[in-house]
Amino acid sequence: MGEDLNKRDIKNRFDFGKNWTNFLSRLDETRILEAERSLRQMLELKSLVGKTFLDIGSGSGLFSLGARRLGAKVHSFDYDALSVACTKELKNRFFGNDLNWTIEQGNVLDKNYLGSLGQFDIVYAWGVLHHTGNMSQALENVVPLVVGGGRLFLSIYNDQGTLSLFWRVLKKFYVQSSKPIRILVVLWIGMILESGAAINRLIRKQNPFPFKYWAEKKKSRGMSVWHDLVDWVGGYPFEVAKPEKIFEFYQGRGFLLKKLKTCGISLGCNEFVFMKAF
Repeated sequence: MGEDLNKRDIKNRFDFGKNWTNFLSRLDETRILEAERSLRQMLELKSLVGKTFLDIGSGSGLFSLGARRLGAKVHSFDYDALSVACTKELKNRFFGNDLNWTIEQGNVLDKNYLGSLGQFDIVYAWGVLHHTGNMSQALENVVPLVVGGGRLFLSIYNDQGTLSLFWRVLKKFYVQSSKPIRILVVLWIGMILESGAAINRLIRKQNPFPFKYWAEKKKSRGMSVWHDLVDWVGGYPFEVAKPEKIFEFYQGRGFLLKKLKTCGISLGCNEFVFMKAF
């Protein structure tokens, strides 16, 4: 489904770490609690005490933090050095020298690195594998990381056909552009998306005022509308898949689908929780 990121021009890759560094300034207890809630809800577990948790592409470190606060022993890694630094910053803020949370720089396409990690009760890769430049290999590489009876929680961009091709071209344009152009592109896309959402809310007799909606976004996985928007517009490499393709892929490798949350025909990611057969 793509070429190896290591063979790509690094200039054609979105600076995920810079975006997450900015996000940390907005992080508060409410966002952390929402991250914890989303983990409990999708994993259908009240607590992660006694569980091991692997956070692939830890980004800001928010969900590693959430898993650790829920009691899991956590290992986080990210390809992006700044994302690794963000995760370490969160650990330093909340868990100091805790030996039950380790953080490294690593690549999900590096089988030798992954082979050194062992297996985990929960493997978490939310919005990560489709940014590697080789999604099919990344999907395959996470299989051995899940212990028998363990859970694999991932999200993958929804395949929208021709529209997905448009987003791929736009994202590549974004990462090759200057900073002023990038800001204009994000604002342009944000205006288009928010205008459409406001019209839909008005039709449904809901409050169309955009900033009220933006404030409520904090309740969705503890994230930020602006940082999600920048991530969405700039996130390149970019690959997509229909939900049935991901289901078939893991079903053929001994996984059972436990929970599915799709985004329908809209933008965004489909979320999957699989359980690995013993």
